[in-house]
Amino acid sequence: MTEVSPVATAKAFIGARPPRVGVLLVNLGTPDTANAAGVRVYLKEFLSDPRVIENQGLLWRLVLNGIILRTRPARKARDYLKIWNTENDESPLKTITRSQSEKLATAISDHGHVVVDWAMRYGNPSIRSRIEALAAQGCDRLLVMPLYPQYSAATSATVCDEAFAVLSRMRAQPALRVTPPYYDDPDYIEALAVSIDAHLASLPFKPELIVASFHGMPKEYVDKGDPYQAHCIATVEALRKRLGMDATKLLLTFQSRFGRAEWLQPYTDRTIEQLARDGVRRVAVVMPGFAADCLETLEEIAGENAEIFKHHGGEQFTAIPCLNDSEPGMDVIRKLVLRELQGWI
Repeated sequence: MTEVSPVATAKAFIGARPPRVGVLLVNLGTPDTANAAGVRVYLKEFLSDPRVIENQGLLWRLVLNGIILRTRPARKARDYLKIWNTENDESPLKTITRSQSEKLATAISDHGHVVVDWAMRYGNPSIRSRIEALAAQGCDRLLVMPLYPQYSAATSATVCDEAFAVLSRMRAQPALRVTPPYYDDPDYIEALAVSIDAHLASLPFKPELIVASFHGMPKEYVDKGDPYQAHCIATVEALRKRLGMDATKLLLTFQSRFGRAEWLQPYTDRTIEQLARDGVRRVAVVMPGFAADCLETLEEIAGENAEIFKHHGGEQFTAIPCLNDSEPGMDVIRKLVLRELQGWI
């Protein structure tokens, strides 16, 4: 009997699978279920990441496991229920990210050897499961796109951390690329402007000003060198220029602060309250840091902050949808992906 060498077997195996390029869109994450148990699992993974909460010492672990994970899940579950996609039994973030992946696959379908997939940094589908699935389909090159226009260590970097960790346990690793942040990319700014104009044109009222609200971050992280705040400022400055607005008509704020530490200011909720107290009666809020609508945009802004505004004298409030899987939004994702795939396709 003729013995087949391992090298020949490997060559035959590789030859049977034409090389493919994988594209993986990654967003932050979501609970699998809109109940306390599902939210608890999600929060534990999220808040145990040292990129998110840098001091993971004994005191934090006691607070997390003894207080936060005992009290916060039920409250947040009620918030998720307000926005839950009951038809698919999933959060809007998952619905939208899946659609972005499917539409991107269609948009670049002329590149037959490109496989598009999507994942969540926390929750499901996990980055690990999707990288393994892409590798199983013969992808020997992988482009990871964190769906965060503005870079921060707590978002973009932790996606890279997880992707690198997955690859570190793979014997046959794909070549890896990661898309850079696109906070001032002309196509992204144009898409935001088009989206804002279209939404405002559909309203029965004209807002007196627009608030651009970004997810917050502890000020300490920026002091240590995180470029996130600078990226947010650059986005708003570019958007002001494109819309022909100054700093009095397009404000920059930060939302979703957590804990007692000082976070980036001005805070969105306090700004919204003060605007109403100062006599502003009509306001619009846009969330340029979110590639897809989620709890922070649909419940916190469109819900909580709308109530704050009206409670203090405001009359008309609108939350401008994120780019989501809209034509302008998908155009941004498609162009960024094709740019970063140059030389591979």
